[in-house]
Amino acid sequence: MASYTKLINCLEELDLKKTQENLDTYIDLVNQGKMEFTNALEEMFTAECEYNRERRKYANIHKANFPFLKTFEDFDFSFQPGINRTEILEFQNLRFVQQHENILFVGSSGVGKTHLATAVGIECAKARYSTYFITFENLMSQLKKALNENRLDKRLQFYAGYKVLIIDELGYLPVDNDAANLFFQLIARRYEKHSTIVTTNIPFSKWAEILGSPTLANAVLDRLLHHSTVISIKGPSYRLKEKKDLLNTPKQKN
Repeated sequence: MASYTKLINCLEELDLKKTQENLDTYIDLVNQGKMEFTNALEEMFTAECEYNRERRKYANIHKANFPFLKTFEDFDFSFQPGINRTEILEFQNLRFVQQHENILFVGSSGVGKTHLATAVGIECAKARYSTYFITFENLMSQLKKALNENRLDKRLQFYAGYKVLIIDELGYLPVDNDAANLFFQLIARRYEKHSTIVTTNIPFSKWAEILGSPTLANAVLDRLLHHSTVISIKGPSYRLKEKKDLLNTPKQKN
């Protein structure tokens, strides 16, 4: 019994949760002659490795700062028939990450851009690619704060280092010259090194209005579009659909 207690304490200290959980079952199987000792060890440690892989996978998803956890399975492709489902699901192979390509989702508010960007990001995080989600407004706020505090290079390095950076909602608010320049610096650092996913409600022809400079807009677009897939979504808003569904739901009688 003393040896068993020591073994349990060691497993706990080593954080081998699955092995500790399954230990009694495999001890019984070995004692009953139903399993070889080495086979028992193999099965216990295989279960432990799988448990750790799953734990790391979800830890990466948590670190990615997603606004919600929505996958491709949650997306209603039938509501947006203009979307090429095969093209979207092709992102699951993550070839775009290996080839340092970008993805740009373009469309009006509520058509599913953020959902799809998040779904792609979750696949990247599950595959243990460093992934981070941030709104364009928050990103600019963070970079401008770093600029004012004389630590811009370090902050740019932080965002530039992610294998996959998702920048959501570009174009909802115009930005000043400082923010536009900071955005260009970040995109330039990531160019041909890592993948950037952008969602925007503004067509590329109007980015100069948002960034305040045709020169800067062209420079940013040149780097984003050079190696990229553009998904243009033209369809109704999911948010309006939800409202309509609520309005069309018959009221229950008391």
